[in-house]
Amino acid sequence: MLTLLKRYWAVIRRPSVHFSLGFLTIGGFIGGILFWGAFNTAMELTNTEKFCTGCHEMRDNVFAELKSTIHYTNRSGVRAVCSNCHVPHDWTDKIARKMQASKEVWGKIFGTIDTPEKFEAKRLELAQHEWARFKANDSLECRNCHNYDSMDMTRQSLRAQNMHSTYLASKEKTCIDCHKGIAHKLPHIPPGQGPSDTPGQKVPGPAEASVASVQ
Repeated sequence: MLTLLKRYWAVIRRPSVHFSLGFLTIGGFIGGILFWGAFNTAMELTNTEKFCTGCHEMRDNVFAELKSTIHYTNRSGVRAVCSNCHVPHDWTDKIARKMQASKEVWGKIFGTIDTPEKFEAKRLELAQHEWARFKANDSLECRNCHNYDSMDMTRQSLRAQNMHSTYLASKEKTCIDCHKGIAHKLPHIPPGQGPSDTPGQKVPGPAEASVASVQ
């Protein structure tokens, strides 16, 4: 084995007979550009709404819920697609999120949530993963579009004004603390397991969770 490795090393370190060093350098540079372009194209393809809703698990459950919310249809015509909220914009964080998403591919292969019943059974667990991620990054994906300094408080309800000026301004809370049901149905949370960091948010019971519309 050692002999084979030495022979291989001798081959790859031997100067090229047929091509100049300049040709190999330029060729490697062009090859790198092509690889990087193809990699980023594939990466962006996985961020499209078409890709995210390509499986029935997403199309028939969370995407169907999203379509009835203000994030999907509104008077200004600005739409948030799946990747806007679930894929970080920063490249390093985006790669880390894509690596985490490999577990979702595993779930697709083994049918973890391939029926409405299975999805509902896993809804709380899936939601808690996303809540924790948003909490950890200070609701970064929310703040990519929503800026506290740009808010016109006079156009908000008194309750919203109070919450934003009290909790958001002081950074005591972050967006996801109060807006857990903003794009998808809230799951039923058993007594004693409700979010203690959510001022004023009502967690639905079992019957409400099954029929509640998205807030």
